[in-house]
Amino acid sequence: MNAKELTAAAEAILFASGEPIELRRIAQALGIGEGQAEQIVLNLAAQLDERGSGLQILAMEDKFQMCTRPEYVDTVRGVLEVRRNTPLSQAAFEVLAVVAYNQPVTKAFVEQVRGVDCSGVISSLVQKGLIEECGRLELPGRPLMYQTTADFLRCFSIRSLEELPPLPEAEETSGADQEEPPIQTSEENSDFSLEQSTSKG
Repeated sequence: MNAKELTAAAEAILFASGEPIELRRIAQALGIGEGQAEQIVLNLAAQLDERGSGLQILAMEDKFQMCTRPEYVDTVRGVLEVRRNTPLSQAAFEVLAVVAYNQPVTKAFVEQVRGVDCSGVISSLVQKGLIEECGRLELPGRPLMYQTTADFLRCFSIRSLEELPPLPEAEETSGADQEEPPIQTSEENSDFSLEQSTSKG
């Protein structure tokens, strides 16, 4: 396939997937190297931006996803009759921040930082797909550990955790003594389920 055909094929893959797809898989499907595949996807993203498309391509670590642009959320919702999700509570944002900046972490660690029981909030964040279980700590009782997900990256429009804003005075705090790191967001980010809604073929 020539460059134009490869770009069209990559667009078809991203559109049909509907979920974040690894660059490795895109490259395999196109029969090219990962470096070339990444450049094709990035060029495609630039083309969508240039023509003012209602779609965009998000990069999340080693994955890419095609989704609708935030400014068209209400229009898409009106057609699909999708119910607006309840925005995240302040407690949920605080727990999410603790997990994001310290992962992997246990429930006990989160509760030690916040000073209150977090069972319900953690369960809610797991259900929303923003955090997930990622193993058990090798301690008595083998407590579960949690980490953020690809949906977390998509919700906050960042490619990797390295793009999180730095913690204030991070060098003066450590472990459970560090302050709760704030995640700046907006109501649009709170309504993550459709704002970054996927397009499926």
